[in-house]
Amino acid sequence: MAHKARKRFGQNFLHDHNIIYSILANIQARKGEHWVEIGPGLGAITEPLLQENVTLDVVELDRDLVKILDERFSSRPNFTIHSDDALNFDFSTLAKPDEKLRIIGNLPYNISTPLLFHLLKSAYCIEDMHFMLQKEVVDRMCAEPGNKKYGRLSVMIQYYCDTELVFDVPPESFDPIPKVMSAIVKLVPHQKPPVEIGSIEKLNKVVVTAFSQRRKTIRNSLKTLITEQQMIDLEINPTLRAEVISLAEFARLSFLIT
Repeated sequence: MAHKARKRFGQNFLHDHNIIYSILANIQARKGEHWVEIGPGLGAITEPLLQENVTLDVVELDRDLVKILDERFSSRPNFTIHSDDALNFDFSTLAKPDEKLRIIGNLPYNISTPLLFHLLKSAYCIEDMHFMLQKEVVDRMCAEPGNKKYGRLSVMIQYYCDTELVFDVPPESFDPIPKVMSAIVKLVPHQKPPVEIGSIEKLNKVVVTAFSQRRKTIRNSLKTLITEQQMIDLEINPTLRAEVISLAEFARLSFLIT
């Protein structure tokens, strides 16, 4: 059963029972729900989730871990393991008609952002998501306009979801011990988009362009896309920097992108 964490997979295994208990207390798993666990590791969360009599699908890339998890849990009728890369996995295929998935995972730091955006493609069939991430990433996801950590990730994630930093997790809670603080974030996909946008591609384009030169005013950073007068017509101050522009204002700007 011994398994050495692999750096290339970004593996840090959670072993702190107090943190595990706190996670379970916060997620409030209920019998009959359909859960998906990404990167289950050695099963620290898998085991107690199965004890709650949920239907549990787990997605694991490391084939050695797949073997360990299969040997440990395959006899459970409510357990299914998928030996696959979460970045390529189609999570929507797991949801039955009129069913919403609840997702949990300790995400490798090196793929956390692209994996989040991959998951959001299936947001329509997801009830909520609880992830262990690098605290810096969680702070950026939850940041509000005017905060130095507010940026593209904040705007785009908040277009899709309500975000909540649940609690911090110290490095000593993992083996091996990472060099950074971690945190649990809760994401709840919006039932209805919070703002109207030109398109997700146009919103992303204006946000990426604005934050690529975040120290400049939007009059300068967006000058190749939108004129100063167009900003004024939308009642958006062109002398402001991207870090104080709200999601609603970026949404209005997105309609001007060609």
